Amino acid sequence: MEKVCQFLKDAQTYYLATVDGDRPRVRPFGTAHIFEGRLYIQTGKTKPVAKQILANPKVELCAFRDGTWLRVAGELALDDRVEAKKAMLDAYPMLRGMYDENDGNTAVFYFTHAVATFSSFTAPPETVTF
Repeated sequence: MEKVCQFLKDAQTYYLATVDGDRPRVRPFGTAHIFEGRLYIQTGKTKPVAKQILANPKVELCAFRDGTWLRVAGELALDDRVEAKKAMLDAYPMLRGMYDENDGNTAVFYFTHAVATFSSFTAPPETVTF
């Protein structure tokens, strides 16, 4: 999982896909943090993406860097604890202008049942589960 998180941080931007009714939705994200042995992402509770995740937690993300791409498929679970939100915001202090662990809007989700696959045209795929 550490390798997955580091790849996402190094890529800086990854794309998260959710489901909105019967339609896919994809948008850029930039947060990835390990807290208490789980891979977390962050968004705002009022955003459509948070509502989509809560309605259907099955997601997939994709990132590309230096000729390698990473896909992570799994489910996201909301962690509404202040400690989890604080850990994420401490890892990404630039978000503190928009979010606070006590604002009622900050949402942190962690992956469950995740399968991460690193792929390229020059090496066999590598799979990590967590």
